[in-house]
Amino acid sequence: MAPDTVSQKNDGGGDGLRWSGRISLTPRILAVNVFALALLAGGFFYLDSYRTRIVDSRLEQSARELKLLALGIENAPADRQNALIAAYARQTSDRVRRYGPDGALIADSFTMDAPRYRLRLPAEEAWKRHVARFLDRVVDRVVSADRPPSFEEPAVDRADAWPELLLARKTGKPQAMNRYAPDRTLMISAAAGVKDGSTLLATENARDITRIVRAERLRLGIVIAAAVLASVLLSLFLARTIVQPLQRLARAAVRVRLGRAREVTVPRLPERRDEIGMLARALSDMSHALRQRIDATDAFAADVSHELKNPIASLRSALDALDRVDRPDLREQLMAIAQDDVRRLDRLVTDIAEASRIDALLSRTRFEPIDLGLLIERMVVAREARGVPRGIRLAFARPRKDVAVVLGEEQRLMRVLDNLIDNAISFSPDGGLVQIVATVADHEVLVSVEDEGPGVPEDQREHVFRRFHSVRPESEAFGRHSGLGLAIARSIVEGHQGKIGIADRTDNQSGACFILRLPMGVERDPGIVSE
Repeated sequence: MAPDTVSQKNDGGGDGLRWSGRISLTPRILAVNVFALALLAGGFFYLDSYRTRIVDSRLEQSARELKLLALGIENAPADRQNALIAAYARQTSDRVRRYGPDGALIADSFTMDAPRYRLRLPAEEAWKRHVARFLDRVVDRVVSADRPPSFEEPAVDRADAWPELLLARKTGKPQAMNRYAPDRTLMISAAAGVKDGSTLLATENARDITRIVRAERLRLGIVIAAAVLASVLLSLFLARTIVQPLQRLARAAVRVRLGRAREVTVPRLPERRDEIGMLARALSDMSHALRQRIDATDAFAADVSHELKNPIASLRSALDALDRVDRPDLREQLMAIAQDDVRRLDRLVTDIAEASRIDALLSRTRFEPIDLGLLIERMVVAREARGVPRGIRLAFARPRKDVAVVLGEEQRLMRVLDNLIDNAISFSPDGGLVQIVATVADHEVLVSVEDEGPGVPEDQREHVFRRFHSVRPESEAFGRHSGLGLAIARSIVEGHQGKIGIADRTDNQSGACFILRLPMGVERDPGIVSE
């Protein structure tokens, strides 16, 4: 079972998600979407500024209109002045009061005509109004709105009870103020002086401003509520389409890590064409490859133990018999058998070590451009210099320089070519010809090695690349090969993103044709010329 640990090297916080990486995806998706909606809720701040602009505009309008009334009173006969005040009150729905030079109330539009507004007491109103005022207070607290002073009718109605009147008399200019009535509606008041020393005060219950602001707030609240609901639903849908598949993949990956790879079916999510579907199929392929690697490792271990048993058993038998044999010729024969078994074990151990670490070595090797034409030519010259057994001839048709170039590791590719040439020489008859050809086609470098031996039956062409599968010529002594040469060659070729296989000779003559395909490292003119 795999240890429940994580390597510190591979678990660095390279994605920059320190605190948020500890939170599940679902609340993170919700938080991001709700944060965007919170920005929309900032419209309430706009409503406060919108209300402020309306109030400021109404204050200026009230002060300007009351100034016009004061001018009208100055130019009207004394018996028409109260009628002018009453007409103004009817047109504006204001309560207009006139105070004498001594500050006493001398005229009131509410006594001249029916009152144009009535201040409502909150206790007398329905619960809906209480809810509305509560929401008003909450929004004002959130946006930190300035709270106007409360509006109260003075117990003794004199000019000095109204600050705006005192200020208007002091400055000689119209003044305006806004206050909150008991029901939180705005009261707009304006004051202006008259040339005879009297002063005018107009008060207006600006319920229309409250209605406008509340209507806008309701519309904005409905929009935000609908957006929040839609965002939450979409976030949950998005989280479901992302989180649930990831959780399924994570559970499958954990089971694979716990050593249950054979029991686990990683979902491939074929209906998903997005990145999660790509991840699912990649993990499925990875687990399948891991399963194959585990199977291959188990099979390789079983094959190794089987192949080692034979020479070890032979060596043990020879050594056991050595103590019981007195004849020098038999002792010499037993020693020869023991030495041959030791050499066979040495070859087996060397090839097994090579086969077991070849993938790891290739994964760490930096590939470089290699001209296979020059490489094969050097190998053929070196082989001929050492002497080719049984009069076998080697022929190589070399391509033009810098044409058959691949990216790879030179020593490993030499091992592949050496195995193929060795194999061709082993199966060639005395005086036979081994032909090596390098060509370029479809951005691939093709190397073929042909011999004039018995060839490989079609149903055996894949078997010869299996580990410890060895079919040798009858003339060759037993145990000279480990049966790993072609298996190692295929591993090296596949590590170079290439392929190796067996085909019939192109001239229909007897013999085998091993074909090696490697991707070109440098794309050049594929024309081939023999030098």
